[in-house]
Amino acid sequence: MIELHVLTPDDWAVWRELRLAALADAPHAFCARVSDWQGDGDREERWRARLGIPGSHNVVATLDGKPVGMVSGVPDPDSGRGVELISLWVDGGARGRGVGDRLVRAVERWARQEHAKVMRLAVTPDNAHAVALYRRNGFREAVRAGDVPQDERGERVMTKELGAPGEPPG
Repeated sequence: MIELHVLTPDDWAVWRELRLAALADAPHAFCARVSDWQGDGDREERWRARLGIPGSHNVVATLDGKPVGMVSGVPDPDSGRGVELISLWVDGGARGRGVGDRLVRAVERWARQEHAKVMRLAVTPDNAHAVALYRRNGFREAVRAGDVPQDERGERVMTKELGAPGEPPG
């Protein structure tokens, strides 16, 4: 059974375990490297600060009681009324079981409660599984005026328009 848990900075050890696993498993999918968060970078106060980003929403998925996935929603400084979905990762043994969909929907629910108008994310163009996950959840290539189809790292930018809280997903 998949369960979702919203994390606080006190849950830093759970986040640490998953983030290090994610960076080791899929280094091509993230801006950070596992070495950035090890050695001198592996400090409790740094992990707590990551979970304490003002206005953020950090979620971990467990499958049969074991942490298997993570995602964050953070205010999008570029849009003013939007949020950015970041740090999504699902353990290889849990892929194909709906964990990624549940994590994306958890951030979307939070974004709607925060009255966000749009969700934004960046994904590496060659990550076909992630692109399919995002499309399945209503994300589209950023193509409107003012949107940039790629970010400064060459990642594909995708967006999803949101309605009011309680309104059906767009």
